[in-house]
Amino acid sequence: MITVSRPGVLSTVQDLGRFGQYHIGMPPSGAMDPFAHRVGNYLVGNDEDAATIEMTYQGGAFEFDEDRVVALCGATMAATIDDEPINMWEAVSVEAGQTLDIQYASNGARSYLAVAGGIDVEPLMDSRSTYTLIGLGGYEGRSLEEGDELALGAPPEGATDRIGSAVDDEYIPDYDSIDSIRVVFGLCDYRLTDACKERMTTEPWTVTPDADRVGYRLEGPELEFVEREQPFGAGTDQSNVVDLGYPVGSIQVPQQPIVLMQDAVTGGGYATVGTVISVDRGYLAQKRTHQELYFESVNVDDAVAARKAQQETLAAIRKSLE
Repeated sequence: MITVSRPGVLSTVQDLGRFGQYHIGMPPSGAMDPFAHRVGNYLVGNDEDAATIEMTYQGGAFEFDEDRVVALCGATMAATIDDEPINMWEAVSVEAGQTLDIQYASNGARSYLAVAGGIDVEPLMDSRSTYTLIGLGGYEGRSLEEGDELALGAPPEGATDRIGSAVDDEYIPDYDSIDSIRVVFGLCDYRLTDACKERMTTEPWTVTPDADRVGYRLEGPELEFVEREQPFGAGTDQSNVVDLGYPVGSIQVPQQPIVLMQDAVTGGGYATVGTVISVDRGYLAQKRTHQELYFESVNVDDAVAARKAQQETLAAIRKSLE
């Protein structure tokens, strides 16, 4: 078991997500940066879907009552075990009675604490992820608080043999250097003027303070819609369409863009003009408030190729650690 001594700004239990329920309005939730989540689990010998602790902007402090192997991956957060610094992207040992203390993010926004055996909360719809918007799953359906006690699963065989294993530098993302977010445009992009669609990919967008697990709200150039008489079933505003389903990562445009993330609603009546590709949603989730980014238009084949390349990278990391 581990006890939360300090929860940080927003720390939740997450796995890779809750799938197969989208038709009833249940989004996947799960890790905002699944790459960092997976690698953390690889380092400690877990299955990649084992539950981790996702920490946003600031890490927490966690006291362990038993020996465990842990790994911290994602945004750069200085961390110590009983005041002794540890490396990120490396499997390290925590002994019973010791405290792992994790500080503020400096490169990226979210880090993942993987513990050998995983965080053992009760699954809901086959997932241990926290759905923050309505308070389901995870630890009591909420972010962690001081004094919470988290049960741990049985550590995998050979977990202690992994102590000291580390991810090669070539595989560790430099989140602050990634300013291009790839998008497949479509769905309702016909609602934007041609000049507006060009500005979408040539002018910068800034992450606002209203960027969270539900959606990343951005500020940038003014959007221009093609004027029309609104059809029956659509709202009166030119940004409204007849209700449709929202893919995870879709860019909703109620005047300024909102990229819908892991905890977003699954449908509605705002025009969605494109979808951030799956690989780059993790990079977007590492953007901090007031950072800039650019949208880069790609096609479906490019998106599939990017996903395949990331899967190959993950396979290479896993193999190197085994």
